[in-house]
Amino acid sequence: MSLYRAQLFPRIMNRLMDTEQHRQVRARVCAPLSGEVVEIGFGTGLNLPHMPRSVTSIRAVEPLGVGVALSGGRRRASPVPVEVSGLDGQSLPFGEGTADAVLSTWTLCSIPDPVAAVREARRVLRPGAALHFVEHGRAPDERVRRWQDRLDPVQQRLACGCHLNRDIPSIVEAGGMHIEHLSTYFLQGEPKLVGATYEGRAVAEPG
Repeated sequence: MSLYRAQLFPRIMNRLMDTEQHRQVRARVCAPLSGEVVEIGFGTGLNLPHMPRSVTSIRAVEPLGVGVALSGGRRRASPVPVEVSGLDGQSLPFGEGTADAVLSTWTLCSIPDPVAAVREARRVLRPGAALHFVEHGRAPDERVRRWQDRLDPVQQRLACGCHLNRDIPSIVEAGGMHIEHLSTYFLQGEPKLVGATYEGRAVAEPG
């Protein structure tokens, strides 16, 4: 693993993903959560300040040790106990039907096999429980999509595997989830290449 990916990139994202706008989105996505939550792509714990009192525990999945280390202050300040207990969203170390919710915020863009990650979320969710997500992805605007496709190889190198052009709704559905709610919008003040946002909630397809 390169020094940039292991040491610098988590620190950069810790700042870039903690704007007032990002905090508003995080608060909105976290608000419905309750019970035992699995968070894939825990990062530096930026969601912790937005957890409602109804959340009783968080099982954090995060591959980068520096990100976990940077989350220390937020974990100590959080009333919700956090167990860092997984490295790979594509293979969760939890039993089937053991989570009341799965949370993913700006994570599916970087996981090598995002469909596998959604399948794993589906597996660990209790019946009727939901995947709560906000992700950037393939823009609804054709002109923006063309630029996303052109620049995606550059983005992957600069942002440690992050893709500009993933079709988030299709990924969620391919993972066996039914999207109950979806909002699509551009984050204000951000380049449309990375600002095309999908915010929603999905439950397991029957069968």
